[in-house]
Amino acid sequence: MTATQNEQTGIVKAREAKVRATPEHDHDLRAEVSAIMESEDLTQTQVSGLTGVGKARLSQWLNGVYAGNTQAIEADLRRWISSRQEAAALDSRMPAAPDWVETPTARAVLSALSFSQMAEAVSVIYGGAGVGKTTALSRYQRQAPNVWVVTATPAVSAPGPILTRVAQALGLRTNGAVHVLEANIIERMRETRGLLIIDEAQHLTHRALDAIRSVHDAAGVGLALVGNEIVYSQLTGGSSRSVGFAQLFSRIAKRVRLSRAKDADVTALLDAWQIQDKEARQLCLGIGKRPGALRGLSQTLRLASMFSAAAGAARPGVEHIRDAWSDLGGEAA
Repeated sequence: MTATQNEQTGIVKAREAKVRATPEHDHDLRAEVSAIMESEDLTQTQVSGLTGVGKARLSQWLNGVYAGNTQAIEADLRRWISSRQEAAALDSRMPAAPDWVETPTARAVLSALSFSQMAEAVSVIYGGAGVGKTTALSRYQRQAPNVWVVTATPAVSAPGPILTRVAQALGLRTNGAVHVLEANIIERMRETRGLLIIDEAQHLTHRALDAIRSVHDAAGVGLALVGNEIVYSQLTGGSSRSVGFAQLFSRIAKRVRLSRAKDADVTALLDAWQIQDKEARQLCLGIGKRPGALRGLSQTLRLASMFSAAAGAARPGVEHIRDAWSDLGGEAA
């Protein structure tokens, strides 16, 4: 055998050894992952983020050329698919809450927002948690043009950060100095007859609130400050009110206080869920007076509906609702 033939034989043997050393790929799993990506228009980058499999390794595995530890990759991908299936099964059992329930409290919030937008005025909507404020804000934003909802947090309590949030809601670039950001916001909002809503406004400092007030004045748009009791108390501290809040306080045209959910709010929610049993409705009225109010009651009714469906009942009864309330950690109602 010549040297050339020996060399060619060596190359062939090396290729055969490489093929033997290449790990087996689960072709069915690869087909399933590819089908999910295609049906949901997921990129390899997105799947990499969802599964924890590195993008380069995922790409090689999908192409059937990955020569590393395929078992580790495929274990991660199987866990991802399993979690998707479990989530889908839970969604199929979890009854959907009514999309929208027009409670008296919700109507009061919508009315205040509409007034602020039409009159280019300032409204303050404040009260306890779980009475439906945020849900009403989302509803109004969907049905009215040029409405921007920005949620304040402790991390954005100062002028610069909250103006950045406003700019993001407007689709503006957020780089540059704060005064440039403010000018761009005003320019974008001017002559839109829009409404700027600041949810969780109790987190804002008086300087941040004054920055929002300045935007309202210069752009000529409506402004709604929404939050808990602190929002209004810090604006209306009587004779001790801070001078820093004076300009904003003088502009408040409408005040809506929502201390707690009304019985009529609970009744409207129960009608939407088609809960007719008198004892069950009475129990729900008690739950609606607890901390969390309508939010807690809605969560209870969703879980109670799961319990009733598992028991073969068309609607949750008082025992299902009581069990659901207890399961969620609620005190005896």
